[in-house]
Amino acid sequence: MIMDGQSSCRLPGQTRPDLTADSNYPARPEHSGRLAAGGLVLCAVVLGGAVVLCSGSAWAQGEIGFDPYQSSHSSPLQPLTLYDASQDTVQWLGGNPHWPSSPTESPGMHRWQALPTDTIYPFYLGDVKASRLSAIYSGGEDQMLDATLGGRFGLLRYNRGRTGPFLHGAQLDVEGSAQLRLSPSDNMDFQSVDFRAGVPLSFGFGRLHTRLGYYHLSSHVGDEFLLKRPRFNRLNFSRDVLYAGAGYWLTPQTRVYGESGWAFYNDISEEWEFMFGLERAPRFGTGVWGGLFYAVHAHLREELDYSGHFTGQIGWAWRRDERSGVLRIGLNYFNGKSPQYSFFREHEQQLGLGLWYDF
Repeated sequence: MIMDGQSSCRLPGQTRPDLTADSNYPARPEHSGRLAAGGLVLCAVVLGGAVVLCSGSAWAQGEIGFDPYQSSHSSPLQPLTLYDASQDTVQWLGGNPHWPSSPTESPGMHRWQALPTDTIYPFYLGDVKASRLSAIYSGGEDQMLDATLGGRFGLLRYNRGRTGPFLHGAQLDVEGSAQLRLSPSDNMDFQSVDFRAGVPLSFGFGRLHTRLGYYHLSSHVGDEFLLKRPRFNRLNFSRDVLYAGAGYWLTPQTRVYGESGWAFYNDISEEWEFMFGLERAPRFGTGVWGGLFYAVHAHLREELDYSGHFTGQIGWAWRRDERSGVLRIGLNYFNGKSPQYSFFREHEQQLGLGLWYDF
């Protein structure tokens, strides 16, 4: 077969028909050339597409092992699961960990842990006698700077898992602090200090958590204060206390609590004291933006005929993750008998700015 420039076909030895002799087929050599070129382009496109499809199919089979045209290796249909409660997870407060919503007590979590960095029973935010790092400045005529230098340190924990963010287990801690008062309006004189040391043992049962423990507290007046007030009647206020408390997490961030203490040795002070309150603070990583905290706390003491003091706090808090400490800054309101037990009969009302770090 021979192809000439007019896109006509003939066998060898056959003459080309004269299309001009037929009035139905007028001679248009320019149109015939265009048709021939278009046919060649169409053939090239079809062949190129076939190559692309073949190569794409080979790539799909090589990369993902799936051939849509191969029916001999098809897998049976799997039942559709709309919801599986066992796989349900909740991300608390934007933190990194995803806590399971059902209790998890895997064998790997039943273990002893030395020197835990977090705690099962956090200290009360509004408790001015708790061991932490803090500074509270109160203005007015009698300016005061109350500072606490100390903290809580974990010794040993037995883990029994957790329900969501709520821990199960037991933990032994130690705590200690020096709780001092300076007078900015009087050349920053050192007025008094209360020393505290204790051993709390806490238990976690999910939302419910309890603690038992012992602490010693003794009060001392500063030398500068005594030199300027030689007639001041110094009191040897001290107590050794056994206490029991319980808290309940209303949410992963908010809890209510109550506690009672009994002094088996006391000087000036009496035996019984009671504390209760409500507080809210971040328990997981906050990032740089932080989160809201607030606390209301009441402390009643027998030597004051079961009056005492009230503390209210509100502000902003930050923490790195669920095992780190909490940095807080905010307003502090105090109303009641002095938190410095060398002046335990004096009534004070304070409104100031506070900075706290809770271990």
